[in-house]
Amino acid sequence: SSQIASFSHQPHQPPSTPASKEVWKKGGRMFSILLAVHLALLACTLVSSGAFDKIAVHDYDVFFLLTVMMLIVIIWIIFYVAGTSRCAGAILCKDSHAGPIWLRGGLILFGIFSLVMDVFKIGYYSSFYSCLSAIKIIYPIVQAIFVVVQTYFLWISAKDCVHVHLNVTRCGLMLTLTTNLAVWMSAVTDESVHKAHSKLKKNVTEEIFRWLMKAGMRSSSADECNCDSQICQIFKNGYFWLYPFNIEYSLFASAMVYVMWKNVGRFIDHHSHHIHRLTFFVGIVLGLILLVSGLGVLILYEVQVNSSTETSKKSQALTMYYTFNIVCLGLMSLVCIGGSVIYRFDKRDMDRHKNPTRTLDVALLMGAALGQYAISYYSIVAIVASTPRDAVSALNLTYALLMIAQHTFQNIFIIEGLHRQPPKEDHKHDSHQKDLYGLTFVNINAVSLRMPDNGGTLTTSAASGTEAIHPSDLVQSLAAPKKMNWRRKALREISMFLLLSNIILWIMPAFGARPQFDNDTELNFYGDSMWPAIVDICLPFGIFYRMHAVASLLEVYI
Repeated sequence: SSQIASFSHQPHQPPSTPASKEVWKKGGRMFSILLAVHLALLACTLVSSGAFDKIAVHDYDVFFLLTVMMLIVIIWIIFYVAGTSRCAGAILCKDSHAGPIWLRGGLILFGIFSLVMDVFKIGYYSSFYSCLSAIKIIYPIVQAIFVVVQTYFLWISAKDCVHVHLNVTRCGLMLTLTTNLAVWMSAVTDESVHKAHSKLKKNVTEEIFRWLMKAGMRSSSADECNCDSQICQIFKNGYFWLYPFNIEYSLFASAMVYVMWKNVGRFIDHHSHHIHRLTFFVGIVLGLILLVSGLGVLILYEVQVNSSTETSKKSQALTMYYTFNIVCLGLMSLVCIGGSVIYRFDKRDMDRHKNPTRTLDVALLMGAALGQYAISYYSIVAIVASTPRDAVSALNLTYALLMIAQHTFQNIFIIEGLHRQPPKEDHKHDSHQKDLYGLTFVNINAVSLRMPDNGGTLTTSAASGTEAIHPSDLVQSLAAPKKMNWRRKALREISMFLLLSNIILWIMPAFGARPQFDNDTELNFYGDSMWPAIVDICLPFGIFYRMHAVASLLEVYI
């Protein structure tokens, strides 16, 4: 009788790679890191210097540097796609954990809005091109090309483990990472200055505002030109509203590029992948309720705060905002604690293999949470030290405390899931079927499957003896439906609820609901200059944290 093919999974064996193939691995990485550090410091110096009129650095100087960096990155990406990736033996393996579909989908979504922002910028600056430097119009055009080229590059190459042109690839990836961070810094600075100007215009007259601009606050060179037409105002307001999407796009791209940089020259064993079936009910229902309620709270908050100058309307809007967030954060904290308790009953082993994607996920979760931690602690100090205290202050204090607790518990829940082995499905079969199914996982040296000449039955020969098995029984056993146990179902319900909750908590500050600027407690305690600066620096990290938490939940549980 002839032997049939083995059912056991043979792991991928990486090709033999002598150490001499990449002797200078540490040196190549160090050189690319030094390149990135110097470029990042140069960009940071120009961006921060361009924020003040008294310093002889203008916004078009910053745009010139960013334009040059983006053009170099575009040239390198074309070289990589057309040359490096097509070399023989360039990509011997791929990192299945890098660039999951939802992360690349989010990158495309933010990239589309970034393109719309660039179109609005081009339309705005073209309205009075005669009194502006040409770089102001060239910059959004180059940025649009950069977004398209980089998005295509990350979509097709995010999983690559490159093994040729190692040092050039490392330097190119670090240059791409630095360029995205520089664009992010510039966007955050422009948005912060714009919001500061808008808030200042509401509180002072036009004459005082112009005097403050001359006194040292930054003003864009476009402010010196007349933007009187309605279409010009639409372009101006439109691209400032789209800045949060461009900020998130730069952070998403930076994270994906960093993983690619870590995977340069890396060999990976291929493991089996588990296909999850989306079966949710409780988690998605509760999450959708919070999502819809949050959208309603956002609309009412924006209407009451921006359209009314009455103190009572503002207080009602803040009360409504804090109440919703307290309920949402409280529920998220409880379910995260519940998920951590469920892990105590989980018998899966911890995954201790080296994984750059997981390391980056953990670092980003912990690092981005520091932004919201900082805002919360500053708020707690201001509320406790200030007098008198009213109902809004009490809600603000509860909101700050719950924000700290929710970030902590959610990080524990997600990080513990990232370090778990892929779940093993439970099978409720009889002992005969279990023995059959186990044949696919036992050592092939201990078990062999043989087909008699008449094709009637299969015979399993093992150390324990022999047993006659019909082929149809084996096929039915292997094709039997896999049922999730209660722990797996509970973790999926929790993850779906957290996913939708994080989405609404990202949408609210990203689209203008920022009570830190509307609550007078912190402004009066820290002053009109220190507190807005704290929020402007820390809040983008909080917004990015929500989106990264969504991506991590999708990767681990869904």
